Amino acid sequence: MKKIILGIALLIVVILSCKSFNTNTNEKKIELNFESKSGSFVKGTAVFVENDGMVTLTAKLTGLKPGIHGIHIHEKADCSAADAASAGGHWNPTFKKHGKWTDVEHHKGDIGNFTADENGNGTITLKTDEWCIGCGDATKDILGKGLIVHDKADDFVTQPTGAAGARVACSAIIK
Repeated sequence: MKKIILGIALLIVVILSCKSFNTNTNEKKIELNFESKSGSFVKGTAVFVENDGMVTLTAKLTGLKPGIHGIHIHEKADCSAADAASAGGHWNPTFKKHGKWTDVEHHKGDIGNFTADENGNGTITLKTDEWCIGCGDATKDILGKGLIVHDKADDFVTQPTGAAGARVACSAIIK
């Protein structure tokens, strides 16, 4: 009987230990749903996860025209306008020129381009330490901003927008 009780106690300790190793109390996560804009039928989701000072964005969209589309973080968490103009311009708290994410000069909101397949489905993932979720640093905090998907590709040259065309999907980055 003592061996059974000891065995059960050991099993409980092992289970509780495993559970505690698998939880990360430092992780922050925001899940968003895109709204169709500018007469499009674009829908989708985005997830921002912050872990150990790194934020990973994964956006999945449907209903796009096949081809290349720009995606940016914009100044405001306001998708109320039919064309999403209420979200303002690109988020640029460090007053840099528009450009590619890998260039020295780029807006904090210049995520880049992704490709929609022949069925209009597209996915993009970006991992960075240039953002945070709710940290209060005005040059890094993405809370209170808007996430916009554009009809066309970002050319990374045209200032300050990248000539990415109409805003076809919008989501507010809020908790």
